[in-house]
Amino acid sequence: MKTLITISWRNIWRHPARSGVLLAAVAIGLWAALLIVGWANGLLKQRMDYMIEREVTHAQVHHPEFLADVFPWNYIPEHDEVSSWLDEHPDVVSHTSRTITEGMLQSPVKTSGVRIRGIDTESETRTTQFHENMVEGEYLDTDMRNAVLISRIMADEHNMRIGNRIVLTFENMDGELTSGSFFISGLFQSASSEYDRRNIFVRSADLQDLLADYPVYHEIGIMLEDVELAEAVVASLNERFEGIQAQTWREISPELGMIVMLGDVMVVILTLIFMIALGFGILNTMLMALFERMREIGMLLSIGMSKLRVFGMIMLESSILTLSGALVGMILAWLSIMRLSETGINLEMFAEGAAMIGFDHMIYPFMTTGDFVTVLAVVIVITLFASLYPAVKAMHINPLEAAKDS
Repeated sequence: MKTLITISWRNIWRHPARSGVLLAAVAIGLWAALLIVGWANGLLKQRMDYMIEREVTHAQVHHPEFLADVFPWNYIPEHDEVSSWLDEHPDVVSHTSRTITEGMLQSPVKTSGVRIRGIDTESETRTTQFHENMVEGEYLDTDMRNAVLISRIMADEHNMRIGNRIVLTFENMDGELTSGSFFISGLFQSASSEYDRRNIFVRSADLQDLLADYPVYHEIGIMLEDVELAEAVVASLNERFEGIQAQTWREISPELGMIVMLGDVMVVILTLIFMIALGFGILNTMLMALFERMREIGMLLSIGMSKLRVFGMIMLESSILTLSGALVGMILAWLSIMRLSETGINLEMFAEGAAMIGFDHMIYPFMTTGDFVTVLAVVIVITLFASLYPAVKAMHINPLEAAKDS
């Protein structure tokens, strides 16, 4: 085996220019593929973390009909009992209760349909990072009466500024329309312009004063010690309490589940695309080397080298060449991603379009050890397939014909 490896290595560098070009092509191609995979990983993780930490949370509790019909009377029937149970659960880091209803926002300029989210500022700040979206003014912990947060986009569309008054109109618990005056205390800006146009935030207590004579909560957001605990906690909630529907983040936002699956599949798909293209280069290089060495391989077969060893020699040559290039490419990619994970990739020129679909323009690439192992496995498989035809052809060389052709 040692002799075979030595012969294969020497054969590779008989034509250093040709071998060097193929090695560089593999290295650069794999480096580019891994950079794209790292960028995609960062993009998808950013979206997932943002949605979970600022909007969805790990799990939520609602009335069974609330998500289909966002009416004020579809509230959580045993809210206090559920809240107490969550307080005592060891896997629950924090939770927050929200009062939610659909309504109309009226300003001197126009009227817009909005989802009014009543939150408890203390528990919301412990549970989510929504307060980090503030870009101007004060959060809802201000002393301002009937404070409301609207997005910067909505403020521009309504020509409203901090301190201006708006009127919110919605149905109360009796199904009657009620209105209230609220004053803009601050502006927020999330990663999604559509979300910003749709949602406004008020204090839960202020909203409940207009909705009912008693506290009503329509949603409980739950953050856990680990995202993997969500299914077990949700199952326990649904089993213990009747008249509620607890759901994991995957059930609440199926697109986030698709993002996780997409991230796992994308590593394989992108690497396959790049390596299949490079596979044709490997095939071409090995065939050229084979045709140039027909007489030599014929002589080796004549003096007793087995066809299996000839097959192994060709496979070794292509494997050593490709895996060397792949190793260089992976090291370059690792160094590049390590650097970019700190500085980020700034896609500011696409910021407006990215915001419309809920992404930030700063992307921080990353790759896991599992990603690199997957890439290496794909490289090995493609290399073996690309080398198979030249190796089989070398086995079937006729020594007499090879000597005659030379």
